Amino acid sequence: MSKTNSNPVPNVPKVCILGIGQMGLVCSGALTMPDPQGAGDAPRANVTLWGYDDNENGMLAQSRKSDRLPGFTLPDCVRIAMNDAEALSDADIIVNAIPVQFIRSVWERIKPVVPIDAAVISVAKGIENETLMRPTQIIADVLLDDPDAKPRPLGCMSGPAIATELAACLPATMAAASDHPGFSEIIQNLFSTSWLRIYTNPDLIGVELAGATKNVIAIAAGIIDGLGAGYNAKSALLARGLAETTRLGEAMGAQSKTFYGIAGAGDLATTCFSPEGRNRSCGEALGKGVKLDQYLRDSLCVVEGIATTSSVMDLAERYKVDLPIASAVYAVLFDHLDPVDAIAMLMSRQLKDEQVD
Repeated sequence: MSKTNSNPVPNVPKVCILGIGQMGLVCSGALTMPDPQGAGDAPRANVTLWGYDDNENGMLAQSRKSDRLPGFTLPDCVRIAMNDAEALSDADIIVNAIPVQFIRSVWERIKPVVPIDAAVISVAKGIENETLMRPTQIIADVLLDDPDAKPRPLGCMSGPAIATELAACLPATMAAASDHPGFSEIIQNLFSTSWLRIYTNPDLIGVELAGATKNVIAIAAGIIDGLGAGYNAKSALLARGLAETTRLGEAMGAQSKTFYGIAGAGDLATTCFSPEGRNRSCGEALGKGVKLDQYLRDSLCVVEGIATTSSVMDLAERYKVDLPIASAVYAVLFDHLDPVDAIAMLMSRQLKDEQVD
């Protein structure tokens, strides 16, 4: 069973969006909502949404609304698939909006019905625990188990992406990256509207890694907010956090300039200062004394930075990179270090010259 109130639009790609969380919803809106100042009134894609939970799929199909993104109404032309084959069997492009720690299990489930020539765009931000793979690497790892598979276009889209602002069509920019020739331009053309500007970037490693590591720094920024430590401390944290994530990126083969662009500094600033940033909000609660388990029980959304912090510290060990802020966040999250003591630990580090790369 599916829900749709319009016929498919001819000569536009068929896009399946995996995930009905905030990013999945706003992507469906960006591809189908009228844009009279840009691409026109017609949807630029025939969009099908796929969700893991059948009950949530059914409620979304009937109401066109979700508690995950209050105030947003799903366009009538977006179809809600009620099974894997219906969602994927004829997809030209698959948009992965699954939280990173669940990507592997979802793609292993849907693999039998993924078209062999479908391109994939990931909008997830994080690093898988244990494997330490980025989202596009996880997807490629699952799909390449098929002996008949051939290299398919894989790319990502990342940047400042507060969901409520995207849902309201407020001006925004993001970066599209891919190792597949020409695919970042396809992503750019697919998602660009009069209010959403997409830039291309050749650095897939850097764009994905910047999107993941900024969530760790955002937790630290929230802790500063929760402690009432002030804007001086927070601005210093952003500068030093950007320096240490850039060091990790360079060690892993990313371009340092990526971390100073939209996918890096741009996304970092938005996440650390927006009151709606999930990772910053989690850190703020911790700074105010809320226990992590309690916060997660009450949250409707996945806080990607928590699991990513563990992965980032494993990467730091693998590549021999010093990440003091990430280390402090890890200690608060997993070693039960008091946030006040974490700030003191950072402030008491040995004095040295400033290093920004």
